[in-house]
Amino acid sequence: MKFDQFSTLWMLRVLSVLRIFTGLDLLQHGTAKILGFPEAARFANVQINSLTGMGGLIELIGGLLFTIGLFTRPTAFILSGFTAVAYFMAHAGKGFYPIVNGGELAALFCFVFLYFVFAGAGPWSLDAMRGNRSLSEGASRVHAL
Repeated sequence: MKFDQFSTLWMLRVLSVLRIFTGLDLLQHGTAKILGFPEAARFANVQINSLTGMGGLIELIGGLLFTIGLFTRPTAFILSGFTAVAYFMAHAGKGFYPIVNGGELAALFCFVFLYFVFAGAGPWSLDAMRGNRSLSEGASRVHAL
């Protein structure tokens, strides 16, 4: 099997794996803030009606939807904007470089979510199971070009 065939075969599957792991990573931030699990000292006293609490709800609900691949494109759009705002509110004022201001994860999340707005969820998603091709198969259309 040539690399191009192998690449084509696995491209969308790896897209799904990236979506699942990215969603789980965001989901743990939401569960730490809202449910107290995993226990993180910096999120010990988060109130749901605070800015951090509202962010935690977005991370919890958005992380769950993104992980299972349900309404992936609109969810990714919201999460991309959310993480961009989080970067500028919490990190950008501490220095220009993300390595200095501690915003690497927020910046990376922002652009990964933006990618999924255009790429779709991939084949291992509820969007694909529901037959919603517009939400799950963006990357395959690009590859066909």
